[in-house]
Amino acid sequence: MPSLRLSIVIPAYNEAQRLGCTLEKISAYLLTQSYATELIVVDDGSTDSTPDLLRNFAASHAQMRVLRNQHNRGKGFTVRRGVLEARGDLVLFTDADLSAPIEEADKLLAALETNRADAAVGSRALDRGLIGVRQPWYREQAGRVFNLIVRAITGLRIHDTQCGLKLFRSSAARRAFELQRVTSFGFDPEVLFLIERLGGRVVELPVRWNDNPATKVHFLRDSIRMFLDLLALRWRWARGHYHSKPSQPGVAQ
Repeated sequence: MPSLRLSIVIPAYNEAQRLGCTLEKISAYLLTQSYATELIVVDDGSTDSTPDLLRNFAASHAQMRVLRNQHNRGKGFTVRRGVLEARGDLVLFTDADLSAPIEEADKLLAALETNRADAAVGSRALDRGLIGVRQPWYREQAGRVFNLIVRAITGLRIHDTQCGLKLFRSSAARRAFELQRVTSFGFDPEVLFLIERLGGRVVELPVRWNDNPATKVHFLRDSIRMFLDLLALRWRWARGHYHSKPSQPGVAQ
């Protein structure tokens, strides 16, 4: 059996309405690749028909694996679990709504190799002309402010940490995901921060993107929590709390 080149990880929570289309598009994309791939969907304790949809889709797609959290644990926890379960040399994380088309992964794959990087992240901020459907103005402005805060607190030079399309080199990024503490929407800055602090290189590049109004992010509540997660990140790093990793996420959690 050839070594596995690429794993794609999708977190899903109550995504029955749009996940089927996403899985079809990603499966078609993987069929065009010349290397071995796998698709991992982590169901974060969905209460709608998402588990049935995943079960039926996996039955006819051998390269797909389904993991399930027994109850809702948060996007950060769910992505972390999928990445740590991945077998590929490279791991791509994408959102269930596929706001960034899966074909944009080709840009990340090329950039990772060209720049000898450990992570390549898609960005809405570098070329806003690539945005088809824009967010409401208040969300867009809040996103810009948040990323200014991210850069100030973490030292990251990334202009958009929250775009849902990121590619990681497993050999370099696995330790960062093992050390990850944030379980909610604000996990991205923590992972990228840890990759860089552990000696890895992160590159950012513009990707096509379309806003999906059915976002799971609660504007006020999650914005506050993400800001607090940033402060906690700096506190944990200063106190040396990242020297030991949390327990491995698993089915029983």
